[in-house]
Amino acid sequence: MPQLVFTIVPKWSINMNVNEKVLCHKQFKLLIYESNGSAFEQLFTKIMNYCEPEFQQIKPWGNIGDRKCDGRISSKGIYYQVYSPENPDNQYPDTIKKLKIDFIGLQEHWSDIQEYYFVFNDKFLGINADCLKAIDEIKKKYHLRNAGFITAKELENKLFQLEDDKILAIISVPNPADITVLEFSVLDEIIKIILDFPSNTNTDDNMNLPDWNEKIQFNGLSEVTKTFLNNAALWLHQLNKYLDRHADFLAEELCKKMRELYQTEKKNYSQDELFLKMIQKMIPKQTKTFQDAAIVIIAKYFETCDVFEPPIKDTQLMMNFKLLSL
Repeated sequence: MPQLVFTIVPKWSINMNVNEKVLCHKQFKLLIYESNGSAFEQLFTKIMNYCEPEFQQIKPWGNIGDRKCDGRISSKGIYYQVYSPENPDNQYPDTIKKLKIDFIGLQEHWSDIQEYYFVFNDKFLGINADCLKAIDEIKKKYHLRNAGFITAKELENKLFQLEDDKILAIISVPNPADITVLEFSVLDEIIKIILDFPSNTNTDDNMNLPDWNEKIQFNGLSEVTKTFLNNAALWLHQLNKYLDRHADFLAEELCKKMRELYQTEKKNYSQDELFLKMIQKMIPKQTKTFQDAAIVIIAKYFETCDVFEPPIKDTQLMMNFKLLSL
């Protein structure tokens, strides 16, 4: 199967397709990586202005500054402070210090604080546990209704919950009139990410690998295919970490694509032949590195039973659970 190709018409459609949204996702990642200081605050403000009609940006004024508040929703008592260091991974002590100092300053100037959010550009690296502990302490000490961090992932989720025209108003994308063909898909995106994973994958003897022997036998897969899946499972923690730190729509679309691919190919193939056909359909080049990356994705959804059939007893359990949920 050739790589997905689609042509962008001279004007963005009101309803973007998946490939266009993946392009916006890449553009947002670039914005996050490049935005420090006031640039990140402006990006946050743009998103919040669309998400929350009552959101008010607080701009510094003269020698009084912004009174330790970068934005608020006054009717709900929600306050935001924005912070975007150049290298967030190495500045957690400074982050905790700023978090505490800014809140002390905030409560000195504002009396109706019910919720406090520290908008932190973690550049999709995640939040240090000590930071989470620090903001939980603030919540308890000052009896807040809620408090927490808003990271790049949360901002991206907020962005992709908006209507498409609002997403495009926030994200600066290439001029569609200048683009004729764009080769891209959600599978392309994730495969390229896997190819960039560091080589020192988790080989800890205590690591819990998926127990899928029964499912492998039920689907008539060979020992060779089992070996492929077991080797790919060593990389699942890195794939899951990546998806956990990015917008939910990316994982949802990837799962959807894998289900569609499996349902299509199983009409004509089964067992090892089906496994190999899925790999061929997923990758732009038939090379070992691309094949290995594709198998990591298959392993993820093989484990969750989105591809290949669960053993009969598992199927019955799933049906019983659905009936109980009705």
